[in-house]
Amino acid sequence: MCGIVGAVAERNIANILLEGLKRLEYRGYDSAGLTVIRNGELHRERQVGKVQALVDAVAVNPEFFDGHIGIAHTRWATHGEPAQRNAHPHVSGKIAVVHNGIVENYAELKEELIAKGYEFTSQTDTEVVAHLINDIYKNKPDLLEAVRAVIPLLHGAFALGIVHIDCPDELITVRLGSPLVIGVGIGENFIASDQLALLPVTNRFMYLEEGDIAKLTRNSIEVYADGVKVKRQIHEIDAAQHNADKGEFKHYMLKEIYEQPDAVARTIEMAIDSDAPSKLRDDFLQRHEAQLKGIKNVQVIACGTSYHSGLVAKYWFESLTRVPCSVEVASEFRYRNPVVVDDTLVICISQSGETADTLSALRDIQKHTPAGLVSLALCNVPTSSLVRETDIFLPTLAGPEIGVASTKAFTTQLAALMLLVLKVGQVKQTIIADQISEIIAGLWHLPKVILDTLQKDKEILRLSELFVEKNHCLFLGRGTEFPIALEGALKLKEISYIHAEGYAAGELKHGPLALVDNDMPVVILAPKDDMLDKLKSNMEEVQARGGELFVFADENSGIKEKDRQHVVLIPSISPLLSPIVYSIPVQLLSYHVAVLRGTDVDQPRNLAKSVTVE
Repeated sequence: MCGIVGAVAERNIANILLEGLKRLEYRGYDSAGLTVIRNGELHRERQVGKVQALVDAVAVNPEFFDGHIGIAHTRWATHGEPAQRNAHPHVSGKIAVVHNGIVENYAELKEELIAKGYEFTSQTDTEVVAHLINDIYKNKPDLLEAVRAVIPLLHGAFALGIVHIDCPDELITVRLGSPLVIGVGIGENFIASDQLALLPVTNRFMYLEEGDIAKLTRNSIEVYADGVKVKRQIHEIDAAQHNADKGEFKHYMLKEIYEQPDAVARTIEMAIDSDAPSKLRDDFLQRHEAQLKGIKNVQVIACGTSYHSGLVAKYWFESLTRVPCSVEVASEFRYRNPVVVDDTLVICISQSGETADTLSALRDIQKHTPAGLVSLALCNVPTSSLVRETDIFLPTLAGPEIGVASTKAFTTQLAALMLLVLKVGQVKQTIIADQISEIIAGLWHLPKVILDTLQKDKEILRLSELFVEKNHCLFLGRGTEFPIALEGALKLKEISYIHAEGYAAGELKHGPLALVDNDMPVVILAPKDDMLDKLKSNMEEVQARGGELFVFADENSGIKEKDRQHVVLIPSISPLLSPIVYSIPVQLLSYHVAVLRGTDVDQPRNLAKSVTVE
């Protein structure tokens, strides 16, 4: 969850580290710090709060940080409160360490180190790592070997960056369960939790595998796996495709909401040819057709927003392909000893491809190797661990998503999932060609419908003003809109801090109706589908109990404004594709409410973008 940056170079690296941290702040913003080796000393600065506080502190005495090797860190707190003493880097003697992850057995290691005379100044698990390396280095004065000796002692998942005063040209890094990339330069090399941090200085990257330990100098990169030196391929990326600038927008989240027509269009175009927009491209998942034809079940594993996209996919898989589909939260799935039957397509959905619970659930399934198992990564990062560990990669072409609350990653997930459903239906011959053509036509038209929906922004802002003083909210939907109700509630909770719940509207009488009163806003998702009349009855139930309705309704639904019923009309779309379109108004609603309440939209409290720890 935390962000790591490191550099060894001929030039001054302080600004490189700080810029990298700014780009990684989405991973954690409880505190930030850096250490630079200069004139045989560790110069360290740590500050509570966001990276800017660290930038300001370094600016007081910039000459202290004029060095050629260093490490930096932005923290999302796990062990120990957000405080300066708990901020990274942590120091032991001449060693400094930054860490992303969790050391599960840190308590027993800490006791052993205290018995040896080590003093602890923080509440973190990371300080244990620094002291352990220092302790072993005393008897084994080779930094790489000392780190290698420590790794088996640590239980958990982590990525590390380590420097030592005695080794002013060496940066040691470890990847075990947490993401880490190496940026390859000319006469300089770098490490980071995400390549995004290093795009200002390089577009060439080496992606470490699980268990890799690497030693970087200005002119060399040595990677070791199980003590043996190995080669890792260098990948060159197009930096222009990874623009992380807010541009004219006030927040990344708003920018990313407005990028959805283009992002969804890119995702659709990987499977639909503009020259033949009535069928799937011949090369779309072509080499996996035999695997997909053989599946008899689908198991979706995901967390958070990605879980909600999986719930929509369940409706699509079962209604269109007649293949049974289960969807589970990865953090529960991995611990309940689940049964995965033969001939199952396991779909792992993750924006980052580094979500710890999802990766662990996948690995657990693979250990049992059911016959005919096919694993698929639905992911926005093609170089991620999830992509490397699955049989099939289905990309979401959302581009970088910086806002913690997911928007364009979600809608591109839905678009990609529909494409997958169509492909499975095609190879299994459970969807007729005319139906596929009809859905593809709807998909081709989808970016325009999303764009038209974004034009409702001012109307949604008007509604948002009525939420500012509220403390609770209900989101209701039926069919494929039920997962969007869950997603809408999650968005509102994440960034405005208003307690919200999403429910299937048909469940209203089974409990939630008790919450409805004159002060309870109820958001209704009302596409024009077979459930519309039943949904209208649910709306009457709410109004009869004094509830105030905020309705996003199909322009042909017949739903009109009236007292305590506010309506925003949404452009008409096929009911099958309505979940993608109806995601837009709930995103905008949550965004505007959060702005009006004065919360930090892009970096909501207690949350981070990529959850790489349990």
